[in-house]
Amino acid sequence: MQQTIRQNIQQLRSAKGELKAVTEFRIKALTLAQRNKLKESIDAIGDRSAEQNAKVNVLPHLQAQRQLLQEMVQYLDKEIMSLQGKLGKGEDQQLMLEISRRSLEKDEIQKGLLELLNWSEQLGQDVSLAKESLKQHLIVRAELLESLVSYNQQQLGVQMAENALAGKDISSEQSKALTLLKERLENNSSSLSAVIGMLDKLDVDTSDLKKTLFAISGDITQDVLNIDIVSSLAGQWFDIAKAQLIEGGPDILFKIFIFLFILLLTVLLAKLTKRIVAKAVSNSKLKFSKLLQDFFTSLSGKIIFTLGLLIALSQLGFELGPLLAGFGIAGVIIGFALQDTLSNFASGMMILIYRPFDVGDLIHAAGVTGRVSHMSLVSTTIKTLDNQRLIIPNNKIWGDTINNITAEHHRRVDMTFGISYSDNIEQAEAVLEQLVQEHPKVLKHPEPTVKLHLLGESSVDFVVRPWVRPEDYWEVYWDITRAVKMRFDEEGISIPFPQRDVHFYRG
Repeated sequence: MQQTIRQNIQQLRSAKGELKAVTEFRIKALTLAQRNKLKESIDAIGDRSAEQNAKVNVLPHLQAQRQLLQEMVQYLDKEIMSLQGKLGKGEDQQLMLEISRRSLEKDEIQKGLLELLNWSEQLGQDVSLAKESLKQHLIVRAELLESLVSYNQQQLGVQMAENALAGKDISSEQSKALTLLKERLENNSSSLSAVIGMLDKLDVDTSDLKKTLFAISGDITQDVLNIDIVSSLAGQWFDIAKAQLIEGGPDILFKIFIFLFILLLTVLLAKLTKRIVAKAVSNSKLKFSKLLQDFFTSLSGKIIFTLGLLIALSQLGFELGPLLAGFGIAGVIIGFALQDTLSNFASGMMILIYRPFDVGDLIHAAGVTGRVSHMSLVSTTIKTLDNQRLIIPNNKIWGDTINNITAEHHRRVDMTFGISYSDNIEQAEAVLEQLVQEHPKVLKHPEPTVKLHLLGESSVDFVVRPWVRPEDYWEVYWDITRAVKMRFDEEGISIPFPQRDVHFYRG
């Protein structure tokens, strides 16, 4: 396998285009496979009796693998130098990106080289000179990468500001430049992370490098959580916060005071506005419904509070223009996400405008009967006759038939009473008329109706239909039903059970 890798490395000198990329990929795959086999051999040495012979057999392969990796490093150095020679001719951004990619490949190969050196040292070979040389190279490399990531971060900030200033007129070149800078920064950060890992294994203090990496990438890794690094970062942040507080503390405190003062005035003004609006709509000649009065009162307070909050935020340095634009965009997004809620909102507005019912009305809607106790633009609260509180979405109410039972001043009570076919019709009719007329809560106008309605299978049925006020409906219904049973018993008028005649025929 090592011979195959060396042949592929030789081919790289003349390969071009896609063939070059394929050859590089093959070298990486073969090198990784060879390194994995060496790792297995080293792990198995401790279990063998002939340990010295095993070491002798493995060390030459380790040396050969190290030589191959060094050749790949030299090849990549030449590639990087070739790219650097093309700088200054108009495609610097793309060239710098390619240099960062090649440098990252080189750093990954050096990680493998350090691993091979550690294995050789584990088998008793003296590799101190090679490790020292690699350490010095990595220290220089780390200093360069530290500068590169800081520079790229700065350039990225400048490009982002330029693109933001361009707004919708941003050009394709500006977008491309931002993308290239982001990828360059990512490659350089990955290289710095790899170099930090190698220096840690070589017992080099990398605290400052890790702080730089954390400041650029923001990634919290196990290395960053080292107590020295954490304490150093915390100290830096504390010093920055302390300096800013000393320099701008009085101004910040004054702005916070103004912010809270405006909020307090806003709350008081909102309450005062709600009282004024409530009084105005209740005394208005337009005769607003109770629901509409509550709506205008609540809306006025919320408008005042929103305006006050925006003014207070402006005192803290927030730009109201972008803030309102952001609210507009958020409103569109929320509108798509909350279509059902907006449907309830629209239905609530229709109910307020057309006023099919008001607070306190007894209604039947959405399959529920009860009194309206409260309504918002999203839902209506109904208290049923058995004292259950139901909150119903407004679109279910508006999309259904609404029966406002208390909208009219008169309500008819429909009752049916049956007598036997053998009973006197005039007597029964007179009894029913007397009971209806004597009840104190039955209205004189419209006049009640007592009529023979149906000749049924088992009884002669009368309909009794007195008119009452809506709130007296059930009281009249129950009183007359009870009185009819008692008077029929006194008068000897029977209420027949359902019956059926059955005839048997003998064959």
